Amino acid sequence: MPVYEIAALAASVCFATGGLFAVAPSRALGAIRFNRIRMLFMAILLGVAGYLTDGFSTLSWAVMPQLILSGLVGIYLGDTFLFAGLRRVGPRRNAIMFALNAPLAALAGVLLLGERLQLWVALGCLTVTAGVVIAILYGRRRSGSDHWDRVHGSLALGLAFGFLAAAGQAGGIILSRPLMESGVDPVAGSAVRVAVSCLALLITYEIQTWRQPKDHSIWTQRHLAMTAGSGLFGMGLGMTLVMFALVGGQAGVVSTLSSAAPVVMLPLLWITSGQRPAWSAWLGAVVVCVGTGLIMMN
Repeated sequence: MPVYEIAALAASVCFATGGLFAVAPSRALGAIRFNRIRMLFMAILLGVAGYLTDGFSTLSWAVMPQLILSGLVGIYLGDTFLFAGLRRVGPRRNAIMFALNAPLAALAGVLLLGERLQLWVALGCLTVTAGVVIAILYGRRRSGSDHWDRVHGSLALGLAFGFLAAAGQAGGIILSRPLMESGVDPVAGSAVRVAVSCLALLITYEIQTWRQPKDHSIWTQRHLAMTAGSGLFGMGLGMTLVMFALVGGQAGVVSTLSSAAPVVMLPLLWITSGQRPAWSAWLGAVVVCVGTGLIMMN
């Protein structure tokens, strides 16, 4: 049974679920403030989980620099560029650029880690990525909400930020792969990566807002609960599953399968909002299923 590939697919389900939880609190409180609180919550929770499971015993000073770097590149820089691109080119264009993280990770895995993808596995990765892009392009019906996709500022700069977010995500995967393969506990590894990214984000925020009035908007219990849910599914379960998948899975395959969240989101949005996605979006889901089947043939 392809355990590591199944774990990567499960991670995409967690990412999609975490994304649904994130919508309301991120809109009400702002993406940066929401992300700070979510990271802080998950750094504490993953730290406690790593301590209780004795996962930190698998860490040594030798692996810490690369583990810290993987968090800074994959989470801190990746999220920073992702939100920067989102503000400039909207969610649809930004998501399409971010989908490039899968082929980037596959290419880097071959060039830097010496991975060898069999022909049908490589074809499956490309097929899944194509299906994700199709689902993003046609995943919503046209409505008055098209203002979300308006360009603010330079289109080229916004797309560049989206590409850098994808490169950051791929870089985090590539840096984490040898560590997970060497025996680093996935929970402990996730805890360190989230903690250093949270610290970097807090420092950046304080520097940026040093002489500005602080945001004292009130958090409701519902916002707190949904932020915790987003962190638990997206950063907790999702990221830990990706780390586990990297124990024995190839970087390109893990990155591709865990990036299928936009397709997983289609039925979840239908269930939660009652609005059926456009039929053309389901074509993307079918393409993803075909690509996943090719990968699982390995």
